[in-house]
Amino acid sequence: MSDTDSFIDEVTEEVRRDRLFLLLRRWGWVGVLAVVLIVGGAAFNEVRKARIAGQAQDLGDAILAALSQNDSAERAASLANVGSDAPGGDAVLNMLLSSAQVEAGSRQEAVDSLNAIATQGDLPEIYRAIATFKALLLQTETLPAADRRQQFEALAAPGAPLRLLAEEQLALIDVSEGNVDAAIERLQALRQDAEISIDLQQRAAQLIVALGGEPEPLVARQG
Repeated sequence: MSDTDSFIDEVTEEVRRDRLFLLLRRWGWVGVLAVVLIVGGAAFNEVRKARIAGQAQDLGDAILAALSQNDSAERAASLANVGSDAPGGDAVLNMLLSSAQVEAGSRQEAVDSLNAIATQGDLPEIYRAIATFKALLLQTETLPAADRRQQFEALAAPGAPLRLLAEEQLALIDVSEGNVDAAIERLQALRQDAEISIDLQQRAAQLIVALGGEPEPLVARQG
């Protein structure tokens, strides 16, 4: 290689270094910012996970301490004083609180605790349905049959998670209103449902017999 070619290569390499240095000075902060964002985002995510786990642990400890009370009224009072910031924690707390309130004889307070879950729109449907169902059972003697029927019919809608249990309750409302034939018809249909459990199927058959009817033969299920 001639001295001229060598000199040209050196100059070219120097120009490249100068350009790279200029680019780093101009745009190097972008790379630094990207690294900061990646590292910062990962750290924030870990801190968030740790905070959620800590909240859940604190909630669990507080609930266990409240449940350790021997007296049902004291348990209810202790649970009522527990606060929750954990996702879904307030629903679990209100479920436990309602049970303690029932044991303490505070039935209406238990209904209020369950209704607080039932109206919490950000909860999965199954939790809201269970809360509504339990609240209705607690109001069997206080809520008019027409009102209970309306709410159980909503729970018995196609695809609803507790529809079969709601159908059973609707049959019991039929019985309470003296409409035995309607109750038997509903129970017969309930027994034939492809999704019914064995326990519920047996309960329906026993109720049909108790009402003076005869359970229809079960239709063979396909598949």
